[in-house]
Amino acid sequence: MAQYITKEGLKKLKDEVEHLKKVEIRRVTKLIAEAAAFGDLKENSSYHEARNQKSFLLGRIEQLENAINDAIVVEKQAGGAIQVDSKIKILFDGKEADYHIVAPGEADILKNKLSYQSPLGQQLMGKKMGDEFSYEVGNKKMKVKVLEVR
Repeated sequence: MAQYITKEGLKKLKDEVEHLKKVEIRRVTKLIAEAAAFGDLKENSSYHEARNQKSFLLGRIEQLENAINDAIVVEKQAGGAIQVDSKIKILFDGKEADYHIVAPGEADILKNKLSYQSPLGQQLMGKKMGDEFSYEVGNKKMKVKVLEVR
């Protein structure tokens, strides 16, 4: 399934795949060989742990490669509407907040990176500077106003 992503996000995915393939797989393969050298693989917990690590890494590489293959890098369009890769300032229930709208895999609320698929992200998509809307969190309705779109 196609996933919209920023150039920065795609680069991070590719860098992680490269690191896993060039560094981590080699490290774990070496651990497997060292553990196997102790003999009797049936009761060799180091060997089994290293094999599990390798399986996990291979699964992660496959997951990342699928995400890369399904990625659609978005370029910001003119017009001032909020879209993937927009940096925005909103008035959220009377308090200013800055966010960067990103793909779900890039989202990190601690760094103010908000997924376009999150409930708030979905409502923000397509809005322009000055637009207002109500946003419900639990049983509380809050007013949101878009102050800036970059």
